[in-house]
Amino acid sequence: MPYHGVSEDEAIRGLKMTLKTDANPKDTAAIVLEPVLGEGGFYPASTSFLTKIREICDEHGILMIIDEVQSGFGRTGKMFAIEHSGVEPDIMTMAKSMADGMPISAIVGTDKVMDASGPNSLGGTYTGSPTACAAALAVMDVFEEENILEKSQALGDKLAKRFNDWAGKFDCIDNVRNMGSMAAFELVSNKADHTPNAELAAALCKKAREEGLILLSCGMYGNTIRFLMPVTIQDDVLNEGLDIIESCLESLT
Repeated sequence: MPYHGVSEDEAIRGLKMTLKTDANPKDTAAIVLEPVLGEGGFYPASTSFLTKIREICDEHGILMIIDEVQSGFGRTGKMFAIEHSGVEPDIMTMAKSMADGMPISAIVGTDKVMDASGPNSLGGTYTGSPTACAAALAVMDVFEEENILEKSQALGDKLAKRFNDWAGKFDCIDNVRNMGSMAAFELVSNKADHTPNAELAAALCKKAREEGLILLSCGMYGNTIRFLMPVTIQDDVLNEGLDIIESCLESLT
């Protein structure tokens, strides 16, 4: 992440060095990554980075596995976040929004990969519930009937505008970002050197909770505030929540 002092080229160079010195590519089954980090801070992977990972996997016969559990099913304005890059993984994992919160998950892959282990060799805890399967099918209907992908992108645009307004108003808000409605910003004590302020993030979450709003912080420094409201959220409910955050920021700063 360039924002935290590590360039894309350095990250790729580090991976290549690892495959040269510490992990024999012939013994490396897969590279697993999120197209948008979840707990790691809602950082979207660039198209160029994902393309380079795909090239490394192809060069060494390593599977590229994309984890879409948190970023999938419309969260980023496309059905899956990896679609923004045009990169095709070998395997993709999904769950959560897949059935609107019902317990179900899935692993999807190319026929070559999924057929390799033979019949009846794949299973999972949350793959066979008839109720959850029915919910997943209903979710797919709603995506088509209610233009969920367009709503996700529109929601992301609203969040980005409000966050950028806050970044101009509050010295503590920095690195506003979003991919569709998967949005976040960082709380810092110094914008010039991006000094993380985890204490303020914790205080904001606590203050917001006292006002009736649940926020989630994340990121390697614990200073990122992420947003995971339903894509179908009503405008008045969204604005109420954003107003609470702004009021809390005014109080804390």
